[in-house]
Amino acid sequence: MSVTVNVREDAVNVFTDGSSLSSPRLGGIGIRVVTVGDDGKEVCEDDFLLGYRGATNNQMELLACIKGIQAAIRHPRVAVLKRICLFTDSQYVATNVDNAKFAWPTQHWRTKTGTPVLNARLWKDLVKEIKRAACRVDIRWAKGHSRTNPHNRAVDKLAKQSATMALNPPLSVVTVRRKKTKESVRVGSVSMEGQHLTIRVVTSEYLSVQRISKYKYEVLSKDSKYFGLVDIIFSTIHLRAGRHYEVRVNQESRNPQIIELIQEIER
Repeated sequence: MSVTVNVREDAVNVFTDGSSLSSPRLGGIGIRVVTVGDDGKEVCEDDFLLGYRGATNNQMELLACIKGIQAAIRHPRVAVLKRICLFTDSQYVATNVDNAKFAWPTQHWRTKTGTPVLNARLWKDLVKEIKRAACRVDIRWAKGHSRTNPHNRAVDKLAKQSATMALNPPLSVVTVRRKKTKESVRVGSVSMEGQHLTIRVVTSEYLSVQRISKYKYEVLSKDSKYFGLVDIIFSTIHLRAGRHYEVRVNQESRNPQIIELIQEIER
């Protein structure tokens, strides 16, 4: 195989992909390490890794990059080439690497608006592996499912195969209950106006890095213009999925939070 577009002859190249299947939610990762031999031909080495139960696509894209850098660090040619070039088709990863390295740590792993950075533990692990590499690590975006790049197609296939063998436990613990409304979650659909709301918690996830909980909730207040909507909110107050609560929210829609628990409501 001759050298493919994007593959650098002076680096250990890593192509990565993450996949997430629904019903049930299963996640997988695909990794291919590519180097160029003295004869100018590519040498491909695929890693098949077991997937994870309950994983999101963003989690798998991040984990694929983490495992990909680890594979590159172990590669015998990295000591000579002293460069790792990692390709991901995830805009989520490619556009936020610098934030994870420089901005978010100084902001206590929160965004500019104050909301917790999701998957912060994985972002921290990615930065840790970049530093551990002790050589130049470039993370670049590559269009997924590209017909002109067989490596992208290969890792896409590997990630889907990995998801079908999802034997690893979830990366985060999310307690889930069925919604009563037919509405799908729409982030930002409920404006924060300091109002009281009666809600039902649909999912609960504790974000250990920021020590705060993330809740998906549906509005039960029939006199509210938001009745029936499903949104995301954060709070240091402990609530349980499937329970009904009367709460008071803040007045910052860009950083939605429950600031007071009025009462739990018996169903």
